[in-house]
Amino acid sequence: VLRNISSSIQPGEKVAIVGVNGSGKTTLIKLLCRIYDPTEGTIMINGVDLKDIHLDDWQQALGILFQDFPVYNMTIRESIGIGRIANEVDVGKMQDAAKFSGAEEFIVDYDQLIWKEFKDGIDLSKGQHQRLAVARMFYRDAVVTVLDEPTASIDAVTEEKIFTALEKHMEGKTVLLITHRFSTVKNADKILMLENGSLIEQGSHRQLMQINGKYAGLYTMQANRYLENEPAE
Repeated sequence: VLRNISSSIQPGEKVAIVGVNGSGKTTLIKLLCRIYDPTEGTIMINGVDLKDIHLDDWQQALGILFQDFPVYNMTIRESIGIGRIANEVDVGKMQDAAKFSGAEEFIVDYDQLIWKEFKDGIDLSKGQHQRLAVARMFYRDAVVTVLDEPTASIDAVTEEKIFTALEKHMEGKTVLLITHRFSTVKNADKILMLENGSLIEQGSHRQLMQINGKYAGLYTMQANRYLENEPAE
């Protein structure tokens, strides 16, 4: 699936992985998370082959939010706190996570049950469930956080708040972000552009726009579409 992939990520960097559907973005992330191992080549962590690092130790360092995130039929407090399931819930940290993810806007009671089948339980929209999933990642506060389309079901205003919070409150943590929305990657330290399983461009937004290659073309196309949708004065 992947070939000719060579790049390095420094501690604390915010890295965006972009490309059209089927370009290999999620596959690359799954390899980094050791959901499966590469058949060729090596992934090195601080100079050590990832295969030689104990899987439990590596997973403890990770926080992962995939597109198909789980929905937990429990209280809101438990749904966020499961991000650090082995620890007692830190109320202050939980509330901060809800605020950073935008979930605070619809939370009335952290002990509210999520699921209509429960007595007095509530149903949440897909976007609200996704905000809770993002809150879990903020609460987990992992050394390496992986986000695969974390705002696909979230409105543009909340999405902007989430990415602002990521930049501000995950300073010093390594964040890997997969997204189709190029407007959300401008502030990334590094952007990896994949196509047909290969890494075809990498650099900052400014650098890739100067190259005027595939990334610049896709970014400009999306930007023009947004401008076309603005109402005429």
